[in-house]
Amino acid sequence: MGKIIAIANQKGGVGKTTTAVNVAASMAATRRKVLLIDLDPQGNATMGSGVDKFEVDSTCYELLIEDKPVEDVIVKETSGKYHLIAANGDVTAAEIKLMELFAREVRLRNALKPVRDYYDYIFIDCPPSLNQLTVNAMAAADSVLVPMQCEYFALEGLTALMDTIRKLASVVNPDLKIEGVLRTMYDPRNRLANDVSEQLKRHFGEQVYRTVIPRNVRLAEAPSFGIPAMYYEKSSTGAKAYLALAGEILRRKDKETKVAKAS
Repeated sequence: MGKIIAIANQKGGVGKTTTAVNVAASMAATRRKVLLIDLDPQGNATMGSGVDKFEVDSTCYELLIEDKPVEDVIVKETSGKYHLIAANGDVTAAEIKLMELFAREVRLRNALKPVRDYYDYIFIDCPPSLNQLTVNAMAAADSVLVPMQCEYFALEGLTALMDTIRKLASVVNPDLKIEGVLRTMYDPRNRLANDVSEQLKRHFGEQVYRTVIPRNVRLAEAPSFGIPAMYYEKSSTGAKAYLALAGEILRRKDKETKVAKAS
């Protein structure tokens, strides 16, 4: 069964979509079957995958609201060599329409059931707010990957986010757990970044990924060309960091599998 990882942070501008696109591409490069779901009405993950959000036939709206079969919504040709469920401005209406539907919190979970066994990993790029779309992602996911910048307000927001995830889990998905905390846009020359990084490791221990995503021009440039960093400039520090993150996620999963078998 494929693993579903929601990539979420209530704070915008923390590298959430950059992480979604690049970890999906890096995981696909390891020959895993990967699906990226863009749940953000801004459609940045869609555009960053080389798919024109204004030209797609179907988005998450058709999947969640109109009950269109998931196989008919998936875009199979992307610049990152993974499959995609796209988003655009129509998904804003899905947020409103969901309020009118029965079992609205589990629409995404139920919609993904037919393809869950096909993919090794399904990544969900969540909106930068706690709304019905994010709740659907949390209900569908096995775990949450939290990207964050190493700055004071981000640390404060992370505590609130963890509390929100725990509360959501108790209501819509008791099995939901934290996949990991990812330090993004990291500048080792910045004293505050180093201090916050140390606090993170003290508070969250092994939940903090060893991999750190640096501030990198190539990571920032790649989305404007509609391609993940590894296909824009594979030798860049940003591209290498996301490949390392994919490896770390795979090792963690192998470890979990061994522990589960042993018990």
